[in-house]
Amino acid sequence: MNHVVSSLSNPIVKEIKKLYKRKYRWQKKLFIVEGIKIIEECIKEKWNIKYIIIREDFPLKFEVSRLIDCIDDNNIIVVNEKVFNEITDMENPQGILGVIEFNLSDMEFLFKVKDKFFIIIDELQDPGNMGTIIRAGDAFGVNGIIITQGCVDIYSPKVVRSTMGSIFHVPIVFADDKLKLIKDLKEKKVAVYATSLRGNIHINRVNFRRDFALIIGNESNGVTEDFLRTADSLIKIPMKGKAESLNVAIASSIIMYEVLRQRG
Repeated sequence: MNHVVSSLSNPIVKEIKKLYKRKYRWQKKLFIVEGIKIIEECIKEKWNIKYIIIREDFPLKFEVSRLIDCIDDNNIIVVNEKVFNEITDMENPQGILGVIEFNLSDMEFLFKVKDKFFIIIDELQDPGNMGTIIRAGDAFGVNGIIITQGCVDIYSPKVVRSTMGSIFHVPIVFADDKLKLIKDLKEKKVAVYATSLRGNIHINRVNFRRDFALIIGNESNGVTEDFLRTADSLIKIPMKGKAESLNVAIASSIIMYEVLRQRG
């Protein structure tokens, strides 16, 4: 076994603690994942791992030993319980943590995809909602997720954890300019649908068989005006009860299921 790190002053330990800050994550293009399953997904999808941190009492079962065999020994850091507790944000950590390199796509890559089904996430704030939408997108066949400015960081530990590994499966792009994004989509004949309570088209009447992008808005304010003005259609989910609206992650999942139903 590697030497056990017991000092909080260790440079790698100090670096990992800094990765809980968004600015530092983006400066270093690194983020944290915790748990054996999500690290296995990371390796399976061929994302680059900078470090794997293992608590010294973590049981080295077969699947863990196999995982470690895929990583250079110099990138495996064994730490004691005190150190691990300082670098985890989980209440009951498994005892294994990975430091992963960013792996972002771009619009040029997305435009090469067949049967385009993109999700545009517009100023979403809640980590749980963001992670759930990414996970649902993975489940329902989304082949590109586009993140606008003003969103919660998709590489925050809470978002990554709530994706349950789906963050490694779906190409993700960041878009700084909303109007340019819409212009580029329309030039490529990609329809743009925005979710809105002001929508006049129910989702079961929308043509989801064509190439399209679906805009999902902020929890409180919905889709921003720039997108509402430039979308091809404003769409909504038909509802019969007294509830005026749905949680954004639930609403997104319902629409994604309708896409899957239409496309078969």
